[in-house]
Amino acid sequence: MPNMTADARTHESLPSGTRFVQWKSFYHRLKKNKAALFGGYFLLLMILVAIFGPLLTQYDPTKVDYSTKLLKPSADHWFGTDHNGRDIFTRIIHGMRLTLSVGFISVIIGAAFGVVLGIISGYYGGKWDALIMRMTDVMLAFPGILLALAVVSVLGKNLFNVIIAVSIFSIPTFARVVRGSTLAVRKLEYIDAMRSLGASDGRIIFGHILPNITSPIIVQATLRIAVAILTASGLSFLGLGAQPPTPEWGAMLNDGRNYIMDHPHVALFPGLSIVFVVIAFNLLGDGLRDVLDPKMKK
Repeated sequence: MPNMTADARTHESLPSGTRFVQWKSFYHRLKKNKAALFGGYFLLLMILVAIFGPLLTQYDPTKVDYSTKLLKPSADHWFGTDHNGRDIFTRIIHGMRLTLSVGFISVIIGAAFGVVLGIISGYYGGKWDALIMRMTDVMLAFPGILLALAVVSVLGKNLFNVIIAVSIFSIPTFARVVRGSTLAVRKLEYIDAMRSLGASDGRIIFGHILPNITSPIIVQATLRIAVAILTASGLSFLGLGAQPPTPEWGAMLNDGRNYIMDHPHVALFPGLSIVFVVIAFNLLGDGLRDVLDPKMKK
């Protein structure tokens, strides 16, 4: 017992050093996956561009100038101009902030509700488990884009409702993942020991179960952001998301489809932006799964 106390004190006295070693080890494992590392650095660049890029652009993303409409890519307009004479590169930079914001915010909201429901279902079981899982089964029976389309159709056409719709269809996925992880952790012997010593459910859940299931939550969130961005762009492409003249990538792609034969650059660059960001999130998510999931380690 004295040795255990001394060890605990030693670990408590160097929490920051321990965390630094853990992060360093994590980064070294992630570096082995070149695709995931590329995806992570690319997303970091996109986030920086979304934050600071609009401060460096010289054109107004919403100002109409018919004298410069449908210009091809050039030194003055790197990605050309659209049918309203607006600089496409500027609109993509401004739209990046919107697109990433929709992805992150919707997944955070969906994860918050899904984690709560998953823990309740996995920890308490019984009627709670049956009720929550049947609700998730019903939601999972609908394709994600169809469920989001139905929600937006009811709530109305705007970007805020798109976030709500994407959040709702993200909930059952997180609930399923968290429930399975909670069931696995709940069966461990030290959880039974803590319960027999009188530990409250709140202490067990927040102090021991939740910290041990963060890895699958992080992986699922990373992969889910790609799905959220793709769904939000799809809704905007259908005219149910961001409304003109908002520089949102899906809406820009919808505008460009009418000129795809004679002026393909109008639709090409917004489409490529969506593709690259979604691929980067998927690459990073796959890499995080390989690093964080013990079953994937060799």
